Amino acid sequence: MERAGEVSAAAGNGNGNGLARRAPSTAPSARVSIWESVRACGVWGKEVEKAELRRQVVMPLHLRRAVAAAVAAKDEAAGVAAASAAKEGQEGEKEEGPTVAPVVVFVNSRSGGRHGPELKVRLHELITEEQVFDLSVVKPSDFVHYGLSCLERLADQGDNCAKAARENIRIVVAGGDGTVGWMLGCLSDLYKTKREPVPPTGIIPLGTGNDLARSFGWGGSFPFGWRSAVKRYLNKAATGPICRLDSWQTVIQMPEGEIQELPYSLKKVEPADRLEISQENGSELPEKASCYKGVFYNYLSIGMDAQVAYGFHHLRDEKPYLAQGPVANKLIYAGYSCTQGWFCTPCTASPQLRGLRNILRLYIKKANCSEWEQVQMPSSVRSLVVLNLYNYGSGRHPWGDLKPEYLEKRGFVEAHSDDGLLEIFGLKEGWHASFVMAELIKAKHIAQAAAIKFEMRGGEWNRVYVQMDGEPWKQPLIQEQSTILEINKVPYHSLMINGEQ
Repeated sequence: MERAGEVSAAAGNGNGNGLARRAPSTAPSARVSIWESVRACGVWGKEVEKAELRRQVVMPLHLRRAVAAAVAAKDEAAGVAAASAAKEGQEGEKEEGPTVAPVVVFVNSRSGGRHGPELKVRLHELITEEQVFDLSVVKPSDFVHYGLSCLERLADQGDNCAKAARENIRIVVAGGDGTVGWMLGCLSDLYKTKREPVPPTGIIPLGTGNDLARSFGWGGSFPFGWRSAVKRYLNKAATGPICRLDSWQTVIQMPEGEIQELPYSLKKVEPADRLEISQENGSELPEKASCYKGVFYNYLSIGMDAQVAYGFHHLRDEKPYLAQGPVANKLIYAGYSCTQGWFCTPCTASPQLRGLRNILRLYIKKANCSEWEQVQMPSSVRSLVVLNLYNYGSGRHPWGDLKPEYLEKRGFVEAHSDDGLLEIFGLKEGWHASFVMAELIKAKHIAQAAAIKFEMRGGEWNRVYVQMDGEPWKQPLIQEQSTILEINKVPYHSLMINGEQ
């Protein structure tokens, strides 16, 4: 297995705690996730001493209280006051020095097997309560806007510990891919407001698929011996090298109507923001169109797999007691796959179940090309996947390790998650998808692109199912006018910590 330690550039995030490195192009198969869970129990590898870990990752008392107060009050001034109070309470004591790599952890208690509450207690024991945030209480945006601002303000007032903490701080997200994407999206605001450096992000995998975690060496599942493994996760977060990850902005233009049950991954574009998006994408947004935008890091898909995901999410919301862990979640997914027409209904039997080519036109821009090029859709494809990472569907590799001769013949290049390219592949009926997920065959390779545009019209369809990084929605369609979904690369990279040590 190829490690993500191949140096591609010496320019990191400016914080001095690791070079930016090329993201991994290969990753372990999903079949080794059980082995990863056992290995993380603490039997293998160097044991991490609690005292040494705290010296690495725990901020000085006045800083961690300042950050916690600023986030709780949503006011950086409250954090500055808390820092002063903490310093006064420590008068006569030896002043604490700067931490090597302060780590702040965000826990999603709802992810995967719902280990969050127990994990949060363990983290409190290891690195104090002030550096652990529950995402049901604190949004990542609050930490970015108020917590980091508080450190910046203290640094401006001459606090060298605050300056060092702000430059070297690292984030850990305990959750699934959607939770990690939420965090990365909030951190990207630092680029927009010129508040760099941007903290890199590590992962404790609590979700169902955990493809982001797999791609950057954090494993595919929460380990069996998790209490000792948590120390190892924190140590990796503090010491691991930094990798880059492409981010992709999606803009949807609808002729009329609204997207109901809007997922977190999408936001409606306000009139004041239309000009900015038009400039970013190089195309003008119609004044009367309803517009939405979002960002994804792993994948976007259209068709039957998104329909299955939509059904699963609704069941989990209505009956959360059924989705109590990754295994249960995957069984529910399998059940929905069997009931949604994947296996038993031919593509031509019903307008609701036929191939995507009937409603969708695909256009791409290749690398270093400014013109759109139409790509013919195979008639049998019922699910179209746009993939940024090597891993998909709980560690499967549908794009595959392609031979150099095949790459050259198709005009493809080896896939990396920081190469500015997306891989587009198709899944046919359920049997084809099953063989692809079992890694017995490859998916239907369609294209590699630097930008993508889907033009969709309803015909006899009045909707199509779409999902971004596991968040599905119903996309309304009408026959007379097109709905446009356009994907372009965000001009800056997200920064990830490589946990494969």
